[in-house]
Amino acid sequence: MNEFEFIDSIKQHTYKQPSVIKGVGDDAAVFRQTSRDIVTAVDTFVEGVHFSRSTMNPFHIGYRLLAVNISDLSAMGAIPAFYLVSIIIPDSWNNEELAGIYQGMAEIAADYRMDLIGGDTVSGGDLTLSITVIGYVDRGKARYRSTAKNDDIVFVTGTLGDSAAGFYMLNNPGNYTNETFYHQRHRMPDMRSDFANELGALSRVTLNDISDGIASEAHEIAEASRISLTIYEDKLPVSMNFNQFSADQQHEWKLYGGEDFELLGAVSRNEWETLQDIAAETGTQVTEVGYIDDANDDEYDVWLKDRNNHKQLLKKRGYTHRSR
Repeated sequence: MNEFEFIDSIKQHTYKQPSVIKGVGDDAAVFRQTSRDIVTAVDTFVEGVHFSRSTMNPFHIGYRLLAVNISDLSAMGAIPAFYLVSIIIPDSWNNEELAGIYQGMAEIAADYRMDLIGGDTVSGGDLTLSITVIGYVDRGKARYRSTAKNDDIVFVTGTLGDSAAGFYMLNNPGNYTNETFYHQRHRMPDMRSDFANELGALSRVTLNDISDGIASEAHEIAEASRISLTIYEDKLPVSMNFNQFSADQQHEWKLYGGEDFELLGAVSRNEWETLQDIAAETGTQVTEVGYIDDANDDEYDVWLKDRNNHKQLLKKRGYTHRSR
């Protein structure tokens, strides 16, 4: 099919968001919003760098790529509303496969009442998608990495290391326990939007989504907030049967594996109980994993404490853009 037929095949004919005035079909989309702040994020994904057909089918690819962007909005406390997709299409992808990608995006978009309102298509050498998402947050309630303070509690949602474990299983077939669960956590990660959206009740909360691994995200919070952050390794939450992997693998994946798209955060001890109540109301697992200290001589360090209370600097590294 040609470009116009392709666009017609993927566009929405009805919209979920009442603020849409004009979606796909003109030179630009139009939406109206005056009462809330607008939050936007964009990510670009290249086949062989960010995803691979050897570990995911087209539906999974589409689902996961939009999920990545929704996670960015969650970390800002925003409600997802719209997305735009620009795609470079190589000859090696057929119409059915391309439709599968958009079906995957439409699946997760429906969960959050998101509308596809635009994009672009062009032919090229490698399949590449650039996805822009737009969300809303109440005025002055956007959440940032730069608001953590001394004596805050550090917490995470969900469990860590699942995506890295699933990726390993997909590339190293064997006799594993809960294999389907780990595959799903890699291909179709859970989002924490419902939880994040309810945090407006708190006077202050710092959030960062765990895309590159908790070690990397902790450093981003420490540097942005100009504080020191300590994590207890034995408090990091993991899934059932995670101990089927070696101790080295468990350590590597939960700290550096990345792509779990859980939330790392910091909150005042005075509001920790309120946050736990919000987590319970939204069905979200939250775990206290550390604390915030004032920085020492402008050194915004991240520390890791083991079960013997031995403390060492946690290096800033994590997921890199290798093929997933």
